[in-house]
Amino acid sequence: MGMDLGSSGGGRKAKVRPAMNVTPLVDVVLVLLIIFMVVTPMLTKQLWLNVPPKPDEKEQPPPPPDAIPPIVLRLDRGNVTRVNGEAIALDELPSRVVRMLNARADKVVFFDADADVPYGAAVDVLDRLRGGGVETIAVLAEELGGGAATGAQP
Repeated sequence: MGMDLGSSGGGRKAKVRPAMNVTPLVDVVLVLLIIFMVVTPMLTKQLWLNVPPKPDEKEQPPPPPDAIPPIVLRLDRGNVTRVNGEAIALDELPSRVVRMLNARADKVVFFDADADVPYGAAVDVLDRLRGGGVETIAVLAEELGGGAATGAQP
C-alpha cells in the first residue's frame, strides 16, 4: 500500500491518507488472461474426418462385364436383411457373408439401411457382422438409385 503524506506547508499537521497500489492486481489479472488464452483452444473437441474426394465420372472407366458385383447388405423396413437382393436370416448372416468374402479379393461389405429402420436394429446387424469375422464394413451414405446395385425391389 502506498501513502500520501500531503504537503508540509501551511502550519497544518500533515494527514496520512492510504492509497491502494493496483500494480499487483493488474499483474495477477494479466497472468490469468494469458492462462485462459493458452487453455481455451485445448478445451474444444475436434473430430477428424477424412472424406475422399468425389470421383469424376468422366475419368473412371466402367467395370468390365465379367466383374463380380460388390457385396451390399441392406436392412429393410421389416428388419429383413438382404445380401445382393437375397433375403438371409439374421442368425446365418455372418457365416454366409464371411463365405462370400473368402471368394473375393476385396474384403469389403457395403451396408445400407432403410431410413425407417431403428438405429438399434442397424447396430445389431453391424455387431453380428463384426462378431462373425467381417473386418471392413463400408456404410453407404447416399441412397442407392432404385435398388439397382443391390438387386432389391424398390
